[in-house]
Amino acid sequence: MARADLSAIDFSVALPGLRRVAQDLFGTHPLPTVVPVRQRLATPRLNDIEAATSAAVARVVASTTRRGPLAVAVGSRGIANLDRIVKAVISGLRTAGFEPFIVPAMGSHGGATAEGQAAVLRHYGVYEENLGVPIRATMETRVLGEVDGIPIHWDRNAADCGQVFLVCRVKPHTDFVGTIESGLAKMTAIGLGKQKGAQLMHSGGVPGLRDLMPAAARFIADQGLLLGGIAIIENARDETASIHGVLGSEVGREGEARLLAEAARLIPRLPFTDLDVLIVDRMGKDISGTGMDTKVLNRLRVLGEPEPDGLRITSVVALDLTEASDGNGIGFGLADFVPVRLVDKIDLAASYTNILTAGLSGVKRGHLPIVMPDDRFAILAAIACRGRFEGQPLRLAWIQDTLHTETLAISEDLLDEAGQDLEVLGAPRPLPINSEGRLEPLGAIPAR
Repeated sequence: MARADLSAIDFSVALPGLRRVAQDLFGTHPLPTVVPVRQRLATPRLNDIEAATSAAVARVVASTTRRGPLAVAVGSRGIANLDRIVKAVISGLRTAGFEPFIVPAMGSHGGATAEGQAAVLRHYGVYEENLGVPIRATMETRVLGEVDGIPIHWDRNAADCGQVFLVCRVKPHTDFVGTIESGLAKMTAIGLGKQKGAQLMHSGGVPGLRDLMPAAARFIADQGLLLGGIAIIENARDETASIHGVLGSEVGREGEARLLAEAARLIPRLPFTDLDVLIVDRMGKDISGTGMDTKVLNRLRVLGEPEPDGLRITSVVALDLTEASDGNGIGFGLADFVPVRLVDKIDLAASYTNILTAGLSGVKRGHLPIVMPDDRFAILAAIACRGRFEGQPLRLAWIQDTLHTETLAISEDLLDEAGQDLEVLGAPRPLPINSEGRLEPLGAIPAR
């Protein structure tokens, strides 16, 4: 039955034909066996989050005598312990004599509406009843000036307040490699730029973004509009590793660059150089700004940008979209095969708002992958199209998502590479696919 929401993708009419084709082509193909393994990772973890946040806030407020109203910018990324961190920030700022309020700093996310952005924050526990401060959401901007001829848009509430405190995570960017990537400068220039500012920042493609974004952040900081902020660094288990107080004068400069180097050392990784197939249980905006982290996949798919050296994956199979994505399927073009159940969750309006705002870097990532009727056929199609004859070794890995790669399952042909980097957790077993063709989540596989 067709949906009332025409912004969603509906495969109900095509599904019988897809199932017939898949059955004809792959119905007799066997499913591979996999072995559960665990990577041995360095995962520093911060235990007293509130104390670390208070100390970080204290470093920033000690640098100024200004007080009064203060806009606290919070973004849309799935940051661990975000509600606890924001609460501690609000408490520290109030104790210091500020009058904080929250502004969403997420560019075009939340469907590029004020209500949608407030809803995204609420999902992460950032809302007035929980924090005791107002949420002032708007898509209206003020133009602060120009950098390299590009107007610099800024959230109207933040601009009118005149001073902003940032709450964000520092991590490698999904589009490029530079000294300043995702973090304080990006939130300043893109997140607080709302849809208009984000689109302008992305309009020059990767080279423009790599250079323009930190330059715009420095321009804003030099206007005295940034009090500073806290930078959160997470480990490969999606846990809080450290929290740092950053002055406004350090945003987009060497202080932020040092934090990026620390974050890059701790990001999740796949311990291989070549894979035929990577199965990903779920993708989503709460996992990565591109649904799946391009630095984990080692796959950019950006027009004009070379693919990075290192890991090569022939086919990525993404199986589901997280509920927290609210239908935003940005990055589904990073996958090669998906089941109908994933595309059934995609809201094209929300997805294309984000994809088109990203400009050149979003185009190829917005291409629809090959759609199979269920998980089983998506996986079998990827195996069949890997460019090797049947019976040759299969290099397959299976992860929960690109935030969680410590525990994974691999094909038996990869066991020789386990070595000291991987601990074998159990015996080989068939991929656990039920009678409906759905793969059980990786976490459901029992260890020995």
